This record gives sequence, C-alpha cells and structure tokens, in this order.
Amino acid sequence: MAEGIFAAEIVEECRRRGLLAGAYALRRPRGATFLRRLARDLAEQRKAPRVLVQRGVALLRAEPAVLRRQTGLGAEAARAREVLRRVAGLLAGHPHG
Repeated sequence: MAEGIFAAEIVEECRRRGLLAGAYALRRPRGATFLRRLARDLAEQRKAPRVLVQRGVALLRAEPAVLRRQTGLGAEAARAREVLRRVAGLLAGHPHG
C-alpha cells in the first residue's frame, strides 16, 4: 500500500509486476479540502495566517491538475467512500469490491 501525492508514481510498475490490487486518487470537494487544510494549518500555527491562506488558495487552484496527473499515471479518481468500499471488498476476497 502506498499513500500520498506521489503514490501514483509507482502504479505502472506495480501493475507490470502483478502487484496492483487497485490505485485510487481521492476526488474530494475542493472547498472542503481547502477549509480542512486551513483549519489544520492555523491550529498548528506553522506560518502566518496570511501565508497559510495564500498557500491554501494556490493548492486549491492546483488540485485539478494534480488529479489529472495522478489519473494520467494510472490511478482511478474516486470518492473516499467508494475507495473504502473497494478496499473492504478486496479484504473480504472480492476482487472488484
């Protein structure tokens, strides 16, 4: 299992080696992601609020391109609930969720 923004980098190699059960890029509402990230970053007080808002807006704008890149590398765009259902199916021995 790999997780994170760079996980899609290994999809093709895992597929080639027969090691891939599934590859997913989470598709979430961008506004909700922005607010969650901003709340977390403000709570952690890592940077000035103005910087955090600017960074959050930049990430909000970049998110569609990130998702396109991940799907271009072989990950399937899916909502979290769908990914959880499919992983549960794999764990239960049902290869297609």
